[in-house]
Amino acid sequence: MNPIQQFEREVQDNIQRLGEDTSLAKDTLDWMIKSDTVGSYTYNFRWLGRPIIQYPQDIQAMQEIIWETRPDLIIETGIAHGGSIILSASMLALLDYCDAQTNQTPLIPDVSARRVIGIDIDIRAHNRAAIEQHPLNHLITMVQGSSIAAETIDKVHELASGAKRVLVFLDSNHTHDHVLAELEAYGPLVSPGSYCVVFDTVVEDMPLHLCANKPWHPGNSPRTAARAWLENHPDFEIDHDIHRKLQITVARDGYLKRKAI
Repeated sequence: MNPIQQFEREVQDNIQRLGEDTSLAKDTLDWMIKSDTVGSYTYNFRWLGRPIIQYPQDIQAMQEIIWETRPDLIIETGIAHGGSIILSASMLALLDYCDAQTNQTPLIPDVSARRVIGIDIDIRAHNRAAIEQHPLNHLITMVQGSSIAAETIDKVHELASGAKRVLVFLDSNHTHDHVLAELEAYGPLVSPGSYCVVFDTVVEDMPLHLCANKPWHPGNSPRTAARAWLENHPDFEIDHDIHRKLQITVARDGYLKRKAI
C-alpha cells in the first residue's frame, strides 16, 4: 500500500468511527440546536462578500462535490442573499481556471460553458442588485418563481438542455410536499455520478418548539421527502460518508448520489 492509499485508508477508518459514535451524534445535535437558539449560527458567514446561511462544514462538502463532479451546470432552489450561488459560481470559475491551466489555453473570464441557475419565489430587489453587481454574476442566471410551478420547471429544463454534467442543490421551502415536488422536477436532471443535495433534513431532528410558526416540522420535512422519493428512484442512494465525516451538517441523509452507469 503506497502512502496515498494509506492516507485514504486512514480517512475512511476515521469516517467509519465517527459514524458509529452515537454519543457524538447526540452531542453534535445538541450543539446545533443550542447554537441556533442562542445566535442563529448559520447567519454569521459570508462567501466572497455575500451571506451564505450554511454551516461551514456543508460549505466544505459543496466544494468537494463540485470539484469531484466537475459540473457544467448547477441548479439551486432558494437564493436568499445569494451566498450559495456565489459559492457555486466561484467553484465553476475555478474549474474553468484549472481547465485552462491543464490545457494550456487562455482563460477568458466572460466566456464559460458553465452556469449556475438560481431559483427563488421572491428575489428581493436589494439581493438581486448585489448579486448582479458581483464579479461572478456572468456565471449566474436567476429565475424568479416557485420552484415547483410548471412554468418555472419548464424554463429551468429549457436552460438545462445541452448540459452534460448537472448538480442540484435544493434549499427553498422545507415542507415534505414541496421538497418531494422539487425532487420530482429536478432530480431527473442530475447526471450519473453527480448529486442532488437536499438541505435542511435536520428539521426532522428538531424539537417541535423550534418549528413553531413554520410550515415544516418533524414528520413533514426534507428528510421525509427524500426518503419517500428514494423509494421510487433506486438509481439514487444516500452518500452516508459525507454526513458521517461532517458531523455538523443540516443535510444528514440528504446527500443523494446518482449511481454511475
